[in-house]
Amino acid sequence: MTFRNGLDSLLRPEDSVLVLIDHQPYQLANLNSHDPHMVVNNSTALAKAAKAFGVPTILTSVIADRGGVIFPQITDVFPGQEVIDRTFINTWEDRQVVDAVKATGRKQLIIAGLWTEICVAMPTIQALGEGWDVTVVTDASGGTSVEAHAVAIQRMIMAGANMMTWLAVASEWQRDWARTEHAAELSEVLVQHAAGSGIAFLWEQQLLKTPVPSKG
Repeated sequence: MTFRNGLDSLLRPEDSVLVLIDHQPYQLANLNSHDPHMVVNNSTALAKAAKAFGVPTILTSVIADRGGVIFPQITDVFPGQEVIDRTFINTWEDRQVVDAVKATGRKQLIIAGLWTEICVAMPTIQALGEGWDVTVVTDASGGTSVEAHAVAIQRMIMAGANMMTWLAVASEWQRDWARTEHAAELSEVLVQHAAGSGIAFLWEQQLLKTPVPSKG
């Protein structure tokens, strides 16, 4: 097993590409590893963080005519962007998706989706075998049971995947608060989606009168 460590192993927005897979009503209806509200919140937060940092994001569904369209909370982040609808269960066997990822020129592949044990595990394991640096966002994903989600994570770790939560991904993209270019946008995502952390941030601003530096 190749260990993932060292500074170069941390995520960088300029090297990242995000693929959001099958965040659809059918999959959400049988999501049993997480609170469905949490997965909708977290996948939306991940999408907003990616947009804030300029990380290319590919949206894909599977047979949307039957399974429903991607959550509007996600598609609203990227108005007008095409959602790639597949027949392949394994996203990484769909040439349109893979070509879209390759066209970005990025090498840090970040994946989240429903369900973890199927639609996340298969492309992750295949992409790893093809030499991609793959990170799975576990709390923006979910499985049909707690066991299914947990076993899938173990399986992907054994294959060499990196596991993170959405807030960890966003924080790694930010890396240094002296980088003010995206700080205001990230702070807004935290306020909207990071629950207690977001409220505590607002409280800090209230008490210390420390607004986030704006771009201007």
